[in-house]
Amino acid sequence: MEEIVKGLERALLTRPVPTGDTAVRFLLRAEKGSTKNVAALLGISQRTVQRWVTTRPGIRRRPSAVHAGLIDEAVRARWQPLVRARRRALAEADGFVLHTRARFGFAAPAGSSDDPQVRLITQCLSGEVARELFAGGGEQQQLAILARALGHAYFRDGGRRAHGLGIAFTDVEFADFSIG
Repeated sequence: MEEIVKGLERALLTRPVPTGDTAVRFLLRAEKGSTKNVAALLGISQRTVQRWVTTRPGIRRRPSAVHAGLIDEAVRARWQPLVRARRRALAEADGFVLHTRARFGFAAPAGSSDDPQVRLITQCLSGEVARELFAGGGEQQQLAILARALGHAYFRDGGRRAHGLGIAFTDVEFADFSIG
């Protein structure tokens, strides 16, 4: 269900996030080579981190699935902070393009021909919408923001027609955002 959050995150990055061994090495570089600081960051023992990064065969271990999730979360929080800030500022100033496949249409009684249907939509949205999306909130709030913005741009033609039309935007299959 978190397709909007994932799409926003992808739009803010210019290079892929490190995974696997490179993710642990990235955290070590970020913490100036201190396995103690990486362990404290992840909430595990220093010895566990040392086992992940040792070059001695037979001692080296791979992170478990639980630890891999913690590593991924920590890396994503620290990956390209300046690039993310610049891209966010650009989106808030100039707007962005939303490319999505979701159930979209105007709200109508069941059985009518106006029922929302799955649509593939590519639409330019303003910087104001970007500011609202980046402000946070849950997935439902972000869906409401996008429904309002898409309804204004797509069905209401920028406010020139169909005033008061109720918009339905649900069942998001994917949401990709292009900035700049």
